[in-house]
Order: sequence, then structure tokens, then C-alpha cells
Amino acid sequence: MNVLRFLTSIPLALMLYALLLFLGLISLGWNFVAMLLYPVMPAVPARALGRMTIAFAYRMFWWLASVTGMMRIDASCLDPMRNEPGVIFVANHPTMLDALLLVARLPRSACIMKAELMGNIFLGAGARLARYISNKSARTMVRLAVNDLRQGGQLVIFPEGTRTVTPPLNPFRPGTTLIAKLAQAPIQTVFIDTDSPYLGKGWPLWRVPPLPIVFTLRLGKRFAPTQDSDALQVELEHYFRQHMEQRATDASPECQQTPRAPTLS
Repeated sequence: MNVLRFLTSIPLALMLYALLLFLGLISLGWNFVAMLLYPVMPAVPARALGRMTIAFAYRMFWWLASVTGMMRIDASCLDPMRNEPGVIFVANHPTMLDALLLVARLPRSACIMKAELMGNIFLGAGARLARYISNKSARTMVRLAVNDLRQGGQLVIFPEGTRTVTPPLNPFRPGTTLIAKLAQAPIQTVFIDTDSPYLGKGWPLWRVPPLPIVFTLRLGKRFAPTQDSDALQVELEHYFRQHMEQRATDASPECQQTPRAPTLS
């Protein structure tokens, strides 16, 4: 039985690796083009082109993942807001793929990224062209985020700061509600639901999970900016924690037991 399971897992593993290779190649190719465009292209059209191209590339990745049966994705709740200016989208962060889910549906959006990723060969040049925002300096990060929102952009933030280590949620890091206050931008909450451990904290890229991987995005409450950004930060974290704990409790065993193909691990 174990030998049969291993043999039937091999084609699925190869397909998943091919999918990730596709993502890597399109990212590498676009970053080469972005590296050439960045020094010569004016900031405003470069920002628009960079963000639209990244969104399109990620949508292609999700489409291919869906048609091959590797993943099941429902992020359509974001579509009505794809062109809404000056909105902060705040989400939980279960996996490494979360930013791809949101950016694919929000072509006006910028991400706040870890500073070390700005030098990444697969991400850095494209992120700079799209005027994504580094978290290297908190003050600069807030200033750039506020300016971007005032210019009609959107912002994608994962206030946990890193992938979830202690489910259902890591403590929130400061900054989100201060940006909302200074830019007078609403905060739209988004819940990312997945029953797969793939690319969560501690899950290596090469290890194949049970397939298909399921992602569902849900819209939550929209928070208006307030003068007391610290109080809003506490309220926002409490809202996320309460709803995610409730979701985990309310989910029926039938919903949690999605049929899965065998895995190599």
C-alpha cells in the first residue's frame, strides 16, 4: 500500500514542481525587463505598468494551478474593489502564497515587503518598478504608504508581519492604523482560509502537501480611520482573532475533510 501510494504521488509532485517552476520563470523574466525599465521610465506610468503586470502574472499562475487541479482558489470577493482607490486591504497570513492571492485580484495595489526581498532576484526589480514599499525604515514605510494611498493606490498589508506561527493569529505589529489615520483611508479586512499546511511557517517548498490545495478569501468588516490609531489597532486585532477562532470552532468535520490525493511526504 505504501509503495502504491508513493508511485501515485510522483506525477502529482512533478506537476506541482512544474507549476512552481513556471512561477519562478515568469517572475525571473519580468524582473529582467523591470530592471531595464526602472532607470528610464517615469514613476507614474512605471508604477501602473509594474502593478498590472505583476497582477496579470499571478492571475496566470492561479489559473494554471486551477486547471491542472493542483489548487482550488476562490478570491472573487475582491473583484468589485479592484479599481477602488485609496483602500488598505488587511489580511491574515497563513502561507507564503497569500500576497499572490490578493495582488492577483488587485492590480492597483502595492505590498509592504520585507526589506531583504527588495534584493531578491525573482522579486526585487519588479517590486521596485511597481513602487512596492520596503519595511526597512518604519518612518519611510509610513510616509510612502500614505503618499501612495493619496495618489489613488491600494495597499496590501499583513499586520502579523510574518506567516502565522501561533494559530489562529500572531500578535499584530503597529503601523496599519497609523497609515490609515494619516491617509484617511478605510481598512478592508480580508480572511484567507486554507486547510493546507503548504508553505506555512516551517513547511519547506520542496515538500508536497495533500492535493488539491484550497484557498478561499472572505471579506470582513471595513474599518474607518480614527484619530486614536492605537485603539483602532487593538480593535482590529481583536476582530480578526475573534472571527478566526469562531471560524475554526464552527467549521463542521464535513467541511474540513476535503478529498485529497496522496502525497510524497
